[in-house]
Amino acid sequence: MKKNKVVAKTKKVAKEAQKKATDQINKVKDSAEKEMEQVKSQMEKYYKEAKNYVKKNPEKATMISAGIAAALGAVAGVMLGKGKGKGGSKKKKRR
Repeated sequence: MKKNKVVAKTKKVAKEAQKKATDQINKVKDSAEKEMEQVKSQMEKYYKEAKNYVKKNPEKATMISAGIAAALGAVAGVMLGKGKGKGGSKKKKRR
């Protein structure tokens, strides 16, 4: 008889924990969805502003793009060049 009570109590506690976890997951999900909508709205606003800037200032926009591309290229070059010695071969670790 005691065993049945323990099992029933365990099932009840497990169901309560599952419900609490499900409720918390749903709250987090709803919060994340709201945040994503705000981010999407903000990004659309920035996109429109950038598009208008490019239309009004095509030369400046081109130079800015070229600068960003050069910076990204330099970063990529540094990252790809890490760990390489002369001649493109990797340095061997000394023991």
